Amino acid sequence: MKTVVKMALGFALTLLTLNLFAQSARLRSANRAFDDYSYADAVRGYEEFIRNDKKADPVERKEALEKLAYSYRRLQDTRNAERIYAELVEKFPDADSRNYLYYAQALASNSKYRESQRMYSKYAEAQSADLRGRKFTVTYMDMNRFYKDSAMYRVEYLPVNSRQADFSPMYYKGGLVFVSARAESGVIKRVFNWNQTPFLDLYFAPDTSALKGVREVYRNPTASLSGASKDGNSGTLAESSASEDLPLPTTKAEKFSRTLNTKYHEGPASFFKDYTKVVFTRNNYNSGKAKKSSDGVNKLKLYIADQKNKDWGNVKELPFNNNDFSCGHPALSPDDTKLYFVSDMPGGYGGTDIYVVEYNGGQWSTPVNLGKEVNTEGNEMFPFIDSGGNLYFASDGHEGLGGLDIFYAELKDGIAYKGVQNLGAPINSEKDDFGLITDKDRGTGYFSSNRAKGVSDDNLYSFRRTCRPLDILVYDAKTGAPIEGADVRIVKNGSNQDIQQTGIDGATKICLEAQTDYDFKAIKEGYATNNVLFSTMTQSSKPQMSVSIYLNKSENTILRGTVKREVNQSPQEGVKVTLRDEKTGKEKTVVTGPDGGYEFEVDPNRNYALRAEGDELATNEQPINKNKKNKRKVVESDLSMYGTGDVFTLDNIYYDLDKFFIRPEAARELDKVVALMKKYPTMMIELRSFTDSRASDTYNLRLSERRARAAFDYLVRKGITPSRLEARGYGESELVNDCSNGVDCAESDHRLNRRTEFKILSVKGTGEEAIGK
Repeated sequence: MKTVVKMALGFALTLLTLNLFAQSARLRSANRAFDDYSYADAVRGYEEFIRNDKKADPVERKEALEKLAYSYRRLQDTRNAERIYAELVEKFPDADSRNYLYYAQALASNSKYRESQRMYSKYAEAQSADLRGRKFTVTYMDMNRFYKDSAMYRVEYLPVNSRQADFSPMYYKGGLVFVSARAESGVIKRVFNWNQTPFLDLYFAPDTSALKGVREVYRNPTASLSGASKDGNSGTLAESSASEDLPLPTTKAEKFSRTLNTKYHEGPASFFKDYTKVVFTRNNYNSGKAKKSSDGVNKLKLYIADQKNKDWGNVKELPFNNNDFSCGHPALSPDDTKLYFVSDMPGGYGGTDIYVVEYNGGQWSTPVNLGKEVNTEGNEMFPFIDSGGNLYFASDGHEGLGGLDIFYAELKDGIAYKGVQNLGAPINSEKDDFGLITDKDRGTGYFSSNRAKGVSDDNLYSFRRTCRPLDILVYDAKTGAPIEGADVRIVKNGSNQDIQQTGIDGATKICLEAQTDYDFKAIKEGYATNNVLFSTMTQSSKPQMSVSIYLNKSENTILRGTVKREVNQSPQEGVKVTLRDEKTGKEKTVVTGPDGGYEFEVDPNRNYALRAEGDELATNEQPINKNKKNKRKVVESDLSMYGTGDVFTLDNIYYDLDKFFIRPEAARELDKVVALMKKYPTMMIELRSFTDSRASDTYNLRLSERRARAAFDYLVRKGITPSRLEARGYGESELVNDCSNGVDCAESDHRLNRRTEFKILSVKGTGEEAIGK
């Protein structure tokens, strides 16, 4: 009996040992898949390990849960990621703080914003330096701001989508080039280990007019967070069809290029404005050779190619690529002088950042990070530059609805000087929304999303803005009659915009923009001006609204004018125009819009001062004197402004051949420059002199220098401080006509090249120049 018991005990111990070995082998196998970025295989391995052993070593179980949750995260399976992160933080509350961040992000992607808020708060406690914790904790207290545009856009699912990933569209010759994992032949030859899907290629839908989609209707949540439904959704996207599955492609797409597409990933891409060059993303693979980083990963790189006959050739790697980090997602500026792209290169703010590099004559500069206004501790991706030079991009680091949201930033000198703006629903959803392209006014465009109700994975969508109208009605305050021909100045967020005129019914109409404060000013000869304020900062369920402005009869005068740039007489936007009552000292101020216009109501019996000032512009002031004798109802008073960088050709400053003396007519013209510099005592200028093409280049350069110096000396003799002047000769380097070396031209044509210009170097100057030292 003892022998039997001993044998049985030994057999049981053997089974236990084999079982433990099998469990460890399962975990090791899952870890190998995880380390190889084969997340689909890793999920199967970790799920099997967790399911088959409820009493595993806590350290191993914690490891398995962490890696399983992260694998689901990488596979964009937010439902299962939420499930595993919930178990992880419940059983192991001391888990790494990043798990609370990832759990919060998964909850937000599942529209569970209240729970997400709590997890972000926990993450903020553990990682106070990472602003995402605090920002999202506050943001998810009130979600209404993300839905203010929801009635203004119509979103459609495109019929070109396949059952695989389709994303990141780009305009190309009336069609769209996009990235897809589809297999048009029906046979998938190679799959990507990460998620067992085919490798990505570039595809082309040649006619955007054929991309008529299936409309999606956005159902707005009834309340910000407390209005969540039983399944945790506070809002959802649904198409007009009752079917759960959208149709397979009805619009065909073709492979974009036989030479650009390879056995590895290609895309996204961006094209030069004449479509002769393309910059595109590809794995580190060119000319049949693949390279890996020091840790064995095949990173992404940017390549440029030239159009060659009906295909593309001369594929070259961009010089700032590196085997040890990725560069991708290119976006060219409208003038092809800048390339924006995404990289995880060292020195960034987060996971992936957006960078910009200059392109000039085939040469690339050193990449520059766009800075903390755009980049966060999270991931910024998929940039696009519209025709106005402004930036769209996707981010999970700025406050949003969940996953990647699409943001807008108005750029000035490469800086997002107004911050970034979330585009809100329905363009953004709780899922990943990215890869947006659009026109300058964001009226129409395309983007990508893996939102619910798509066929599979990422899909392409179109959008167009529909009008949210506002009627502006102008009436006589005494009679109540509509006033025809009244001007209505639209002031948006404190800045003048356009002027509209009322019709016979006293009405005009505008399309409202979200998150905007309006001031509507009604102006009519014989009436006192009046205004009404209106804001879209708060929501309204009304499909159409109206405001009324009542005007009283008045004997006052309307002062109106346009601020123009002196150099080309074009309207100047962004100028602060101030009217000061010389008797009371009271001031009224407006900021000019695209038309440069301004309007004030003035008492014809008083004196006023009108002042215009702006960045890099010389302040211009002029008096507005009372006009008792001729009490005009409307007074026109335009303002001209000089700005830094402006270049003026001085009329009649021509020189005799081989001479540099100031001719009498030139002296009279230079006297105007003297008067200008005395009016603006801090202005600094460069005197620029040019010759015709006759004689040698060296002789002409020296002659032009003497001519510039002659003009310099003349201004100094007239009392202009030398430190406010620079003199430079340019020789024959900038001819105004075709009279170059060897070309037979009339003397009158050569004479046009013998000229002097002045360029404004600064309108503000320094204190030293201002007091004439």
